[in-house]
Amino acid sequence: MSLSVLTISFLSNIFLIQKIKTQPTIKVPKKGHMDCSQILIFVSILSCSSLVLAGDFRQDVDIIWGSDKAKILENGQVITLSLDKVSGSGFQSKAQFLFGKISMELKLVHGNSAGTVTSYYIASKGTMWDEIDFEFLGNLSGDPYTVHTNVITQGKGDREQQFRLWFDPTIDFHTYSILWNPKTIVFYVDGTPIREFKNMKTMNVTYPEKQAMRVHSSLWNGDDWATRGGIVKIDWSKAPFTAYCRNYEVQDCVWSARGSNASCGGDGSSSWLKEGIDENSLKRLKWVQRNFMIYDYCNDAKRFRLGLASECVAMN
Repeated sequence: MSLSVLTISFLSNIFLIQKIKTQPTIKVPKKGHMDCSQILIFVSILSCSSLVLAGDFRQDVDIIWGSDKAKILENGQVITLSLDKVSGSGFQSKAQFLFGKISMELKLVHGNSAGTVTSYYIASKGTMWDEIDFEFLGNLSGDPYTVHTNVITQGKGDREQQFRLWFDPTIDFHTYSILWNPKTIVFYVDGTPIREFKNMKTMNVTYPEKQAMRVHSSLWNGDDWATRGGIVKIDWSKAPFTAYCRNYEVQDCVWSARGSNASCGGDGSSSWLKEGIDENSLKRLKWVQRNFMIYDYCNDAKRFRLGLASECVAMN
């Protein structure tokens, strides 16, 4: 998930936030009821799952590292992730799935968070893995967080887009969501789309559609690259650093490695399996990208001297 030192240095030198224009009316879409319809998915069976509310993190996730620093509180309603000089911490979902809509509320590390990285992503395993990333890069007190997004397919990434937020993500919880279906991938913040990555395999653009993934979240030491290209290091006198997670929700196609058919999704147009960017969402997406995007790999001809990615060319 990391970039080359050269690239990170370039990305991290972008600090000027554009003047914020008037925000359009933002309506959070209602969650639709999910029915089941048949689709074919290679050699696997996917079972349709209605909306899953993670009422108890103890039943839905496994703490996979830094076990003494990851704590499940409030009868399974909240997980805190902590980082000190010895170790960070992280968890992953027990279930893995092929396509889904995942949401979780996060409250990020407060104060001087420079060098820390709070990750929230879905990923498969292996050397040719797929991954869809939110990473929140900390900063000095008073300076804004950077939201770092990436889409990795078959082990290849380099599809970074970075954003500032229009609020302080350390004061209260905010909802971060990933929609992943056969048509598109959309990143949301509080119901507002900030990025879309469409399935353009007909244009020879690889798309994650064959490997099951799990949800992951972690807090870790990224001070070799996260803040100003690694110039600003973690101030360990402020440790432990803590991020908070709650209200984990998944609508998904649960993976079962047997058989040859698949059933999941919905018959209605509101189903997440058929969801995409409508006209109103497109307006909000453009507002975010116009006012808060600080880096886009599709505009970085200096970095990609041999040519921009195929999806960038196709969109221009």
